[in-house]
Amino acid sequence: MEWEITGLEQRVFHDTVVYILGPAILAVFYGRHLGWRVDRLAVKNTVLLALFVLPFYIVGSSLPSVRAYYPMWETGAALNQYLPHALKQFVVVVAAETYFRGLLCVGIREIGFKSVFVSPIIYTFQHLGKPPIEIILSGPTDVLFGAVDYKSDSILPSIVAHGAGLALLDWLVLHEPLLPPEQVLAWLRWLPLPL
Repeated sequence: MEWEITGLEQRVFHDTVVYILGPAILAVFYGRHLGWRVDRLAVKNTVLLALFVLPFYIVGSSLPSVRAYYPMWETGAALNQYLPHALKQFVVVVAAETYFRGLLCVGIREIGFKSVFVSPIIYTFQHLGKPPIEIILSGPTDVLFGAVDYKSDSILPSIVAHGAGLALLDWLVLHEPLLPPEQVLAWLRWLPLPL
């Protein structure tokens, strides 16, 4: 938490060291499995989870608070700017999923299904300062991603759903909203949040 990060390149380096190499060293040292595997069940669950979260990213991309916050690091819509940005963000997602769903869920699966409830509070705290809707959804999303990864014995589903979703979100907020923001706000007016 004390490591000062001023740009996406520094975030990629930080997260690779702290959230990928750190858990990998612990996994090797303690003989743990972090869910870095791909099999038929993982691929099936990856497609299902990605399709399930897709509407959330599309609707969210039309919210004014989300559009004001994303993309988190400066990029443009031109492919020569956007693709390197999306690739770097994907590394950050792999790091986050390795830590939260790998180390803190699949890596402790011997405690049973309750392992999916280990990281949601920490994950939610990491979202403080982001749009209110994201803070509220981060805990339940962590449980959902953890449950799918636990059942898959792989973090592939959460890596793809989170990584592709974030790439799509950044792409969408760089363009005109797909859905009218006032309509989205009307759908979500029951939430007591500044959206």
